[in-house]
This record gives sequence, C-alpha cells and structure tokens, in this order.
Amino acid sequence: MASNRSATQVPPVPGQRDIEVFGYGGPRTDEGPWEEWNPTEESVRPVRGRHRVAKQRGGLARSSTVLGVGVIAAVGAGGMASANTGKPPVSISMPDLPSVGSLISDDDEQEEVPEASTPLSTLGADSADTPQGASDAGEALRARIMAQAEQQQDQIASKAAAEAEAAAAKAAAEAAAEAEKEAEAKAAAAKKKAEEEARKKAEAERLAALAKQYALPTSSYTLTSTFGQAGPYWSSGYHTGLDFAAPTGTLIKAVHSGTITAAGWDGSYGYKTVLTLDDGTEIWYAHQSSISVSVGQKVTTGDVIGRVGATGNVTGAHLHLEVHSGSGGSGIDPLAWLRSKGLNP
Repeated sequence: MASNRSATQVPPVPGQRDIEVFGYGGPRTDEGPWEEWNPTEESVRPVRGRHRVAKQRGGLARSSTVLGVGVIAAVGAGGMASANTGKPPVSISMPDLPSVGSLISDDDEQEEVPEASTPLSTLGADSADTPQGASDAGEALRARIMAQAEQQQDQIASKAAAEAEAAAAKAAAEAAAEAEKEAEAKAAAAKKKAEEEARKKAEAERLAALAKQYALPTSSYTLTSTFGQAGPYWSSGYHTGLDFAAPTGTLIKAVHSGTITAAGWDGSYGYKTVLTLDDGTEIWYAHQSSISVSVGQKVTTGDVIGRVGATGNVTGAHLHLEVHSGSGGSGIDPLAWLRSKGLNP
C-alpha cells in the first residue's frame, strides 16, 4: 500500500482574530500550539472504540423524524377513529433510534441503546396529544355526540308526548262535548216524551170526564156514510153528516145537555129535531120515525128525544146526524166532534 503524499501546503496557524471567532470569544489554553500534520494510512485508520461518531443526543435522524411524524399521524388517526368508532386507540411506543454515526460504526462493542420510556408520538405534542390524551379526547367527543343524540331523542320524545297529550286532550274534549250533546238530546227527548205522556194522560182524563157528560146518539148501529162523502144521493153533491144505520124504532138520545130549538118535518130531512147546547153548538137529528120532545124543552145527556126511521130522502132506516157551529152555521164533521168529546163511535 503506497503512503500518502505529503501536504504541499502547511496549514496556517490561526491568528488572534481566528481564535476569537472560533474560540467562542477567547483563546483556548488546552489547544496548540499548532503543528503540521501529514496524514498517513496508519494515521487515518480508525481506531476501534476511540473514533466512533458520537451519538446525537440532541435530536433524531431524518429517518427517525419522518417515522416520528408518521407515528404521530397514526396516533392522531387512532384518536379520531376512537371518537368515531368508540374503540380505544392503541398506544405505539418506539425506541430512540441510533444516530447515523452509530449505524456506520465498525466497533464490535456496540453500546446497548435503551428503549425510550415514552412513545415517539410525544415529540412536539403536549399531554392532550398523547395516546391517553387522544383516547380521552375521543371518549369526550363520543360522550358529547351521545349526549347530543340523547338530548335530541329526549326533545323528539317530549315533543311527541306533548303532541300526543294535546291530541288526547282534544279527543277527550270532543268526546265530552259529543257525550254532553247526546245527553242533552236524550234529556230533551225524555222530557218531550214525558210531556207527551203527560199531555195524553191529561187529555184522557179530560175525555173521560167529558164522556160522563156526553153520550152517543143511538145504539146497535152501523156507520154507513161519513161527512164530506161525494155521491148523487145528496143535493149538495156530498154528504153533510154522519149516518147511523139502525132498525126502525131504535131510541135516539141527547148527546149532551141543552135545549130543543126545533122539532118537526123538514122536507128531505123528514122528521128532524134540533138540540142546541149551552155553547151554541147545534145537533141535528133527521129521518126520525117519531119525535119525543118539543121546542123549548130542556134535556140532559142520554135523554130520549125520538126514534130511528126512514122519513124524507132516504134509502133505508137510519139516523142522519149533523153538527153545526151555531145558528145554522157551517157544518162540522160529526165523527171528529164526537171523538173530541171522548166518544168513540
């Protein structure tokens, strides 16, 4: 192996100014004087254990820095994932990497590199950015999200409950109003029914009392012609009274108390008797075979005033009964009038 050539130029001895620049403000007493040094093969050969490159304690190599940044990103992503998925993040712990000088050293007696007591992700981060901090932040975020979701659910449930309660109250009010309306309708119907029953009862009592005062004009009869019936047998074109067909000689009675105002022959009516009641109503009895009363005579209910016959314009023996409103006034349906007095011909 050839030896190294001598240096062609002796390095200059630093002056006072250089010492001030590179000596950190003052001359160094532990260095110098400077001498010329010509490196040889022996002098440049590394000595085991003495010329190792010192480990850089002040920071990490570029590769370590890149790895640390990746680990920090991974830890941050783990924290975000924990906030999203609910799973706690995995703490990543990396040992301090050796410096580049230690990696290229050929010393057999390598110093053991102690593992870092803290994860690499703590570089440039505070306690909130550590895995535990990221986990706590994720859990806090998750708790806030769950609390907001629960609050929204509670609000929705409260709103639904309020709406249901309002709908139930409205339905109850409508049902109560409908029930009250039905109750009022039932009460009105019951009242009307009671009033109708009371009216009917009063009318029945009145008719019963009148029935004691009024009587049918004859007995053993058959109604043949009614009031207003049309036909060629009557000169007016319709029947003006009520016919009680009965055998000749059947007794004719006064329907109510009154005075005999007419008694005798009256053309087509044959023998006719007129009974005038106290209220002025006239009762005409026609086609009699005989008359038993005289004008001006007072009669009471049920007194005999004559007998059934076939005198005048007739086709058979019967009593022709007419009712007038007074002094020969307009005719009244005898059947309706008798029924109004509590009688049922």
